[in-house]
Amino acid sequence: MADKNPKQHLAHIAEAMKDIDFAMLSTHTSDGQIGARPMSNNRQVDYDGDSYYFTWEDCLMVDDIKRDPKVGLSLQGKGSKDGAPGIFIAIEGKAEIVCDKARFEEHWVDELERWFEDGVDTEGMILLHVHATRAAYWDGEEEGDFDIE
Repeated sequence: MADKNPKQHLAHIAEAMKDIDFAMLSTHTSDGQIGARPMSNNRQVDYDGDSYYFTWEDCLMVDDIKRDPKVGLSLQGKGSKDGAPGIFIAIEGKAEIVCDKARFEEHWVDELERWFEDGVDTEGMILLHVHATRAAYWDGEEEGDFDIE
């Protein structure tokens, strides 16, 4: 593994995340199992440890987060033409449920109207703000495992 500090590791995964739209977001279910579902980061990838995902307030995932805000994100980047599998990223963090329309507007992209046809005024829509606390990645021969400040 290359000798890097956490900021260098974070910069490495931030660059890779520019080409990754979907993540698997994992929560702890009411019976202690792990629930995972795909979520789009809406190509907001100036990654500093924060991720944002729009969803519906009345879904199981939000119920899980209300009980236990600890979540995981798993991402996989494209492989290379030479057959390398690409980068794998695992992020641990805490999710916050946001109901503020001003914050919705900060993270809104028009493509979301496919699911939320009234835009930031869509009834029952919320924003999940995932603040990363730890990350790990595997990218060919390079890897990192680090805390995020």
